[in-house]
Amino acid sequence: MNVAVLAPPWFAVPPTGYGGIEWIVWLLADGLVDAGHHVTLFASGDSRTKARLVAVYPEAPSRLIGRTQPELLHVLTAYAHADEFDVINDHTGMLGAVLGGAVDTPVVHTVHGPLEGEPGEVYELIGKVAPQVGLISISMNQRKPKPELNWIANCHNALDFSVYPCKPHRGDYLLFLGRLSPDKGAHRAVAVAMETGLPLKIAGKKHDPKEHTYFHEFVEPHLVDGIEYLGEVSHGEKVELLQNARATLFPIEWEEPFGLVMIESMACGTPVIATRWGAVPEVIEHGRSGIIVDDYRQMAAALEEADALEPLELRRYVEEEFSPQRMVRDYVEAYETAIERARAVV
Repeated sequence: MNVAVLAPPWFAVPPTGYGGIEWIVWLLADGLVDAGHHVTLFASGDSRTKARLVAVYPEAPSRLIGRTQPELLHVLTAYAHADEFDVINDHTGMLGAVLGGAVDTPVVHTVHGPLEGEPGEVYELIGKVAPQVGLISISMNQRKPKPELNWIANCHNALDFSVYPCKPHRGDYLLFLGRLSPDKGAHRAVAVAMETGLPLKIAGKKHDPKEHTYFHEFVEPHLVDGIEYLGEVSHGEKVELLQNARATLFPIEWEEPFGLVMIESMACGTPVIATRWGAVPEVIEHGRSGIIVDDYRQMAAALEEADALEPLELRRYVEEEFSPQRMVRDYVEAYETAIERARAVV
């Protein structure tokens, strides 16, 4: 199969820091090559891949995030060569999804964000303007606000386990990894740390003005007595934090489409204590690979239950459920479905 994979243009593939989508695209493109497919990856020129790389920008233009023209140029460059491919898999965003309706080659678009509110309304309109573009969800929960969209497959994310070595021991601190925003809940992790009296390490980005305001008001005042903010960490630093934590706290209060940090933590042998929101029940098997609570106020009491989980069993679980090979198989099935649908229309 001759496949084009479109990464968002803003960060290199794989990313050096923030960039969950870019990690998935990297795994997918390389996994497709390993499975014997011909793959062209459209990404920034500083990306690394086994696929043929086509780049509009020699370096990832992260300083231009949010501007339409760079993303448009990136997507149109790929779609201008659409007839070279059997199928195109777009990971860029709404712009890439709607433009997929302008080419004859089958296009599938992976929805990486939530569908509540305005984003869901936009995808509804995309379904009317580009009805032939098949959508791929990253969790079944992600579909709940808009179950009637043109869903073609559900493909859970995966990890490259070689860069997440397991370290089976109990650490002595709690860990929060994630964007500094209220829905991710760093302030709730702070409350859990204060209740348990355990140290808490917080790592994550705070680029946007809203993230700075949230951090200043709800997190920064509590950075005392073992509670510390480490900033945005590198991949190696993140892995060490995960390996040596007693538990990773995932106190979200929003419909998170997936939550990659949960499987990153389990891969390193560290249990996750998560609130029952979004895709959490699809990612964690309660009592086997992590602990799910109904309210973050129950997290402190759940720590003993998390301590009883076997680190190597956490690793086995994610290797079974979230391997790159499984993700590639799921995507190939989606591509085949899109191709068959396109043939049926002709």
